[in-house]
Amino acid sequence: MWMSHFALFFAISCALRFTKGIGSSKLPNILLMLADDLGWYDVGFHNPKIQTPHIDKLAKDGVILDNYYVQPVCTPTRGALMTGRYPIHTGLQHDVIHPEDPYGLPLDFDLLPQKLKEVGYSTHLVGKWHLGFYKWPYVPTKRGFDTAYGFWDGAEDHFDHSRDGVVDFRDNLEPVFHLNGTYATNAYVDRVEKILHAHDSSQPLFMYMAFQNVHAPIQAPEKYIKKYDFITNKMRRVHAAMADILDEAVGNITDAFRKAGLWNNTLLIFSTDNGGLPYYGGYNWPLRGEKMTLWEGGLRGIGFVHGNRLARKGVTCKELLHVTDWYPTILGLAGVSENQESPIPLDGFDVWETISLGKPSPRTEILLNIDEPGEVPPGPGILGGYTGVALRMGEMKLLMQVPNVTWFKPPEIGGKPDKELPLDALLELPHVDAVDKVVVALYNISADPEERNELSAKLPDVVAKMQMRVDDYRKSSVRPLYQKNDPDALKTARKNGIWGPWRE
Repeated sequence: MWMSHFALFFAISCALRFTKGIGSSKLPNILLMLADDLGWYDVGFHNPKIQTPHIDKLAKDGVILDNYYVQPVCTPTRGALMTGRYPIHTGLQHDVIHPEDPYGLPLDFDLLPQKLKEVGYSTHLVGKWHLGFYKWPYVPTKRGFDTAYGFWDGAEDHFDHSRDGVVDFRDNLEPVFHLNGTYATNAYVDRVEKILHAHDSSQPLFMYMAFQNVHAPIQAPEKYIKKYDFITNKMRRVHAAMADILDEAVGNITDAFRKAGLWNNTLLIFSTDNGGLPYYGGYNWPLRGEKMTLWEGGLRGIGFVHGNRLARKGVTCKELLHVTDWYPTILGLAGVSENQESPIPLDGFDVWETISLGKPSPRTEILLNIDEPGEVPPGPGILGGYTGVALRMGEMKLLMQVPNVTWFKPPEIGGKPDKELPLDALLELPHVDAVDKVVVALYNISADPEERNELSAKLPDVVAKMQMRVDDYRKSSVRPLYQKNDPDALKTARKNGIWGPWRE
């Protein structure tokens, strides 16, 4: 009896040590995959009509994150991921960084790759940066990445790699012009394979694979589009093909890790950066809303973790998690301590024991965003409107001054899609601040994830408590960095034939 108790105690102790990384003689490789605009209903394990078998298997064999939040648009999520801070604490709470915008993620933050390099990690970015490049110190190889291959802004053409008629593609600092006609995702997979082939396996690896799919412009090779002929709406059909290509790339990259002998010691973290946009075929059904909004469809993110370091597998985590949590969680696994002297403390939590062991989340609330008129003007078109305020506290979610957005049912299950629009047309639509706003709304997200049963009139005390908490966050927020675009940016880009820094 004594021996059986001792054996049980020993097994539990070993499991605990292993899940924290203590029991392994090597630091884990980190493969951080970030999809672009991948909606809740754009993966097979939520929608069997979309073919994502590699993603589905990795998710189901790992830990699916079912109560996980990101930001409603690209740049704020990426800033939160790289710093562990809410957008109101980095100045990225309003809009995305457009290629002509003269600002970037502030240089006084130590980014995730910079911290990992402190303990010897080799760090690589493949794909999308989107955190500013108006001056050279803001580009990725100046911010902790040993190598960076891909584009620095967003919404590039997937085949000719241009934005506004100018190429945006770099190999570290060097312009890349020879890929015209190569689908971007294929180029990214090739580069990952080359990096892994040259990597010294005795050195821990951080690979940030920031995919371009499934972001507009909606483009895919014809052989993938034909797989979805049963979808009558063209935009949704091509979008589904782009999700298919994303999945194929995930499979090829994980195979490359296996061939390089790195997979057994690799932790895969997969996330989207925001919800899908129905205008471009991305859907979040049955969640309410879309990209750019603070409804669940805009920021309840597809996410999962896979790897041998997990103490439990094949489970779904329903604990409250946020994209800021990856920064302290990854650093914790790598044994890196955050600088406590930073003027802006971390908003993220180390959630490894929540994910791996099933313990309660250390966080009880998430500030989803504060983005209101007053400090900066709206950006161009619907993408630049103010998104309002949202706070998740326990089971409850408070929304204030948010656009009154509905549910979008995808065409493959009988939904009527919006009019198909090119990107330029979308940018000319009215600001979202010009549409009807929901002044105050309250939902119990645990009981009502689709946000259909509004509770503010029934629970005024809860509303008042959460409004007070929002006021606390307002006191700690910094001014948005957003500025009007600088015409010199495009002039310099056209002169050089490549987007890049234009200010000293």
